[in-house]
Amino acid sequence: MEKHIQLAGILNIVYRSVLILVALLLLLIAACFRGFFEMVVRLTSADVRDIPPGLIDIVPAVLVIVAVLMSAVSVVAIVAAAGMLGKRKWGRVLMLVVSFFNLLRIPVGTLLGGYTIWVLLNDETIRIFDAPRTAV
Repeated sequence: MEKHIQLAGILNIVYRSVLILVALLLLLIAACFRGFFEMVVRLTSADVRDIPPGLIDIVPAVLVIVAVLMSAVSVVAIVAAAGMLGKRKWGRVLMLVVSFFNLLRIPVGTLLGGYTIWVLLNDETIRIFDAPRTAV
């Protein structure tokens, strides 16, 4: 089970690091949204009057909120995965919570969340995390 614990921890760190990059991309899109929107209108010769005026102001704000939440949850997940890799009880518990929420992120999050839950609820894993820690 040691290998499964390591694999689940590393996969969670990689997955959440990619999501942080996606959040940064969302922030970039939010910063450039007005210019991007104007370019699309010019290229498609769309009628700007068909678009609600408040939309141009709301979309960047929503993108920023989503990016910040995504980043915050990802940082918590990375800390939980690091705790899990260090065989900390709090890391296991926090990673279980994060993994249950990962189940909602179809398809990659669902697969990773299911695998991590399976690893962390295994009897052998529970014994590993409950074993007394030796001083390093």
